Amino acid sequence: MNIGLIGYGKMGKEIEAIATSKGHTIGLKLDSANTIDNADLSSLDVAIDFSVPNCAVNNIKACLNVKLPIIVGTTGWMDRFEEVKDLCIKAQGALFYASNFSLGVNILFNANEKLARLMNPHTSYNVNIEETHHTEKIDSPSGTAITLAEGLIKNLSRKSKWENDATTDDGTISIISHREGNVPGTHSVTYDSSVDSIEIKHTAKGRTGFAIGAIVAAEWLTGKQGVFTMTDLLEN
Repeated sequence: MNIGLIGYGKMGKEIEAIATSKGHTIGLKLDSANTIDNADLSSLDVAIDFSVPNCAVNNIKACLNVKLPIIVGTTGWMDRFEEVKDLCIKAQGALFYASNFSLGVNILFNANEKLARLMNPHTSYNVNIEETHHTEKIDSPSGTAITLAEGLIKNLSRKSKWENDATTDDGTISIISHREGNVPGTHSVTYDSSVDSIEIKHTAKGRTGFAIGAIVAAEWLTGKQGVFTMTDLLEN
């Protein structure tokens, strides 16, 4: 495949290394100094976006408008998801998005929902989420933490919303975010009671797992139309 990289920071460079090692070519590299508005997308087979939240939707639209399949790992733009989804369907395009491309994190998402269903009757346990990322990460909480919170809300009848701060409200899930050093990403979900605690946790050891997932998604998206997530990839 001839791949366009939208966002050529540390993540973009990691994706480039994995892509070229698998025999793919990089036909376009866009960073903060080169926007998609003036880019030639005609020779590309797929685009992979790991840019910044305020550029993601414009990048997605530009690709869909020329029927270029796009993989989106940028988070912080999901308030406009329905708009983007409608555009993808009308354009008969292909969009693959994920809050996290790591296989391990997607296993965590699955385990999170299963554990929440088990914990639903046990109201003596309160649940919270904690996440830590590098200082260059712009959005807070992380998209991964939000996905974990949504999984809890779907399966815990006593929880109806999340807040990116400590809270004592019984119906609210607290997400505590830390930004420090060069941490690739650590997420934990903890159920705490007066007698014990239960915790599930994922710790990324680097960016390689995310890059591999993005390339696998790009390969999988070939020839497809519609809006897809990691669930579609893992279950097919």
